[in-house]
Amino acid sequence: MVVQTRHSFSVTMRPPLDGRYRLAIDVGGTFTDFVILDEATGRLSFEKVLTTAADPSRGILSGVGKLLTEPQFGPSGLEPTAINQVIHATTLVGNAIIERKGARTSLICTRGFKDILTLGREWRYDIYDSHLTLPHPVVLRRDRFEVTERLGASGEVIIPLSRGEIEGVIDWLRQEGFPAVAVSLLHSYRNDTHERLLRDAIQDALPGLAITISSQVLPQAGEYERTCAAVMNASVQPLTTSYLDRLVSGLAARGVHRDLLCMSSTGGLVSAKTAARFPIRLLESGPVAGALGAAHYGTALQHGNLLAFDMGGTTAKACVIEDGRPGVTNEFEVARVQRLTKGSGLPVKMPAIDVLEIGAGGGSIARINDLGLVTVGPDSAGADPGPICYGLGGQLPTVTDANLLLGYLNPDYFLGGALKLDLASAERALTELGTQAGLSAARVSWGIHEIVSQNMANALRTHAIEKGADYRGFALVAFGGAGPMHAFRIAHLLNIPRVTFPWGAGVFSAVGLLTAPLQFDVVRTRHIALNELNSQIATSIYGELEEQLASVLADAGVSKQRISFQRTADLRYIGQGMEITVDVPRRLDDRAAFAEAFERAYKARYGWGLRSGQIEIVNWRCTARSPLPDFSFRVAKKESDDRLLKDSRQVYLGDGEGFQECLVYNRYAMPVGLKINGPSLVEEKECTLFVGPRATAVVDGSGGLQMTLSE
Repeated sequence: MVVQTRHSFSVTMRPPLDGRYRLAIDVGGTFTDFVILDEATGRLSFEKVLTTAADPSRGILSGVGKLLTEPQFGPSGLEPTAINQVIHATTLVGNAIIERKGARTSLICTRGFKDILTLGREWRYDIYDSHLTLPHPVVLRRDRFEVTERLGASGEVIIPLSRGEIEGVIDWLRQEGFPAVAVSLLHSYRNDTHERLLRDAIQDALPGLAITISSQVLPQAGEYERTCAAVMNASVQPLTTSYLDRLVSGLAARGVHRDLLCMSSTGGLVSAKTAARFPIRLLESGPVAGALGAAHYGTALQHGNLLAFDMGGTTAKACVIEDGRPGVTNEFEVARVQRLTKGSGLPVKMPAIDVLEIGAGGGSIARINDLGLVTVGPDSAGADPGPICYGLGGQLPTVTDANLLLGYLNPDYFLGGALKLDLASAERALTELGTQAGLSAARVSWGIHEIVSQNMANALRTHAIEKGADYRGFALVAFGGAGPMHAFRIAHLLNIPRVTFPWGAGVFSAVGLLTAPLQFDVVRTRHIALNELNSQIATSIYGELEEQLASVLADAGVSKQRISFQRTADLRYIGQGMEITVDVPRRLDDRAAFAEAFERAYKARYGWGLRSGQIEIVNWRCTARSPLPDFSFRVAKKESDDRLLKDSRQVYLGDGEGFQECLVYNRYAMPVGLKINGPSLVEEKECTLFVGPRATAVVDGSGGLQMTLSE
């Protein structure tokens, strides 16, 4: 079943050099969102369909097919050849690793290091838990194979890799029939000769095998982290390649022959070829697009400090944005066994926009636990079977069912009326749930709504504090299918005075895809004491990194003349085990500038610096970017001639206030400058905005809604 909604608004664009339309597709756990940008007029058209979880490409192609026949593009719809770019964000890779749905993978490692995936790091995320639960390794111990070879820490060959060892690997792989293999040898970040020998021999002997070598995925010190990156990349390569092939061929069958670009974890776009080669780069593909869009939107409104909040059908995401820039990290985790506990997941030592994911969404399932208390999530009904009110087979009550009974959702206008919600079935299930807890259907529904809001507020508070941000002076940017419904309560709990609802909030992550440049990052480990640094060493390292990056962006059609490079480096005091990333000074041999940048960053993070300590450079990083897309919001015209005030309905505002009559506004008939008072609802086709009691909201110049909470 395909459920869709559509409407459009405008942004300011300069005339394009060629082509006319850009298509952005954001695949979530419950819905897939589409945005088409007309580069000639700046007009954005939206659509939303249910995600086909078994194969997300089916939902995408169905939605694209319907978009192409839309009458708003003319009597015959949109000519597929007019689409000059397709941008895609997906949760496929992250979900496959979390659910261990990747291909059976073999690990080829240096003899004596077979258990590196099991041993991990000495550090324990809970030192008092004698039965500590750790994430299961991606590769089982029986699927690991050791080879006799050895490199020194400086890359010198101590024990050469013999032909007999290589043949032994090939015989074992052939016998076991692995679809994927990862090669991670000791110190290959300094010398990748042995890994390349194995790769080339395996490719010649077993050409259908997906193979990853760690020196290409993560040429960085840290055997455990590098091996984790290699095996995760290898395990999802067959799945990702097959998915992208189906998507590209399906788009071509509909006449869309443009290259597919994919959103990476860093907030930059990469070609489908690069994505298939390095699928681990797509781990945070879905969540980061919304953070990019929020940062761009905040800059347009001159709001540099923001807390981006995206709540969809399956998860909620948050990102701290300071001075118009989303936070970044060089290491994050996936598949945590304790959702919000650092160290309980698999490490991914790669650059990424620092996004917090929370297991809370419209599809989060509510239950009564053994103590008779209401609990919500983290499991979700997703798109299949979905919440009970969708009428698609769901049997367990969810957050969406509760919000429908509380009056926040209009059963006749969900997705613009494309999906009629079954209020009676939701009420029966919630009544049964409430009976178990001794509560009415309304009070148990409010409990579900409040638990989710409290959980998200607590997670956002912790995330902001960890980043050293005083979020109380920030604005909360709320988007996603469910985010604008919960934003008022979350802002109230966090004591945040302003909430921004961007135009098209329900599909805003897809809008964020249109603001992203093509981008790729590389890193290389080479320990150099700062007092031994010279221009020749630094120039040689960055020259090699920039050549590598230029070839990656060339796959996406970007010439080297249009690429800008950003150089950074990881520094630490000699003897420490953790590094801090700083910008590289213009003069690569300026030791004083290096030291000053490091000590300033060190003091900002830890409150003090060891000025007499010796400093060393550990990792050399470089980022390549294409020019930013020319994208900016402009004043939106009224999208509808319908009446401004649609109707009113009873909305439950809390146990102390009960149901109260709230006005319901038509978002598409709201002119710039209009001020409304809460409590009231504003309906878009993709989401519903809630303006809480004693709050006011004003339509800004871009068509967004700015809500101010009373003190």
